[in-house]
Amino acid sequence: MEQLGDLEAEIMDRVWSAREPVAVRDVRGLLDRPLAYTTVMTVMDRLYRKGWLTRERSGRSYLYQPALSRSAYTARMMSEVLSGAEDRGLALLHFVETMNPAEYETLRGAVQWHESQRTPGSERTPPA
Repeated sequence: MEQLGDLEAEIMDRVWSAREPVAVRDVRGLLDRPLAYTTVMTVMDRLYRKGWLTRERSGRSYLYQPALSRSAYTARMMSEVLSGAEDRGLALLHFVETMNPAEYETLRGAVQWHESQRTPGSERTPPA
């Protein structure tokens, strides 16, 4: 998965935060720096063509939504970083050692949920 550039990441952050379809003008208004409408439109069009955004025509413009949730993007990035490790198990161990207790319990709950999905007949809601 291709990493996002600085402006792409800033735009994706605003689209993820919106939680509903957004137009280019909406995103432009949410950015921390003044950019031309056409600059934001070009970057969002590129993100659409790269598969990061979906879009639907709304009048003469488009409404954009993320193709992946922020958490799915983060998981893919973590997986890519992990795949570059010489010893994945050791890298995971070091990662777990950096977690605070709440993060550790969240991870533990996620692992337990994942294990329950592998057991026939048990269905639970994924942890938050």
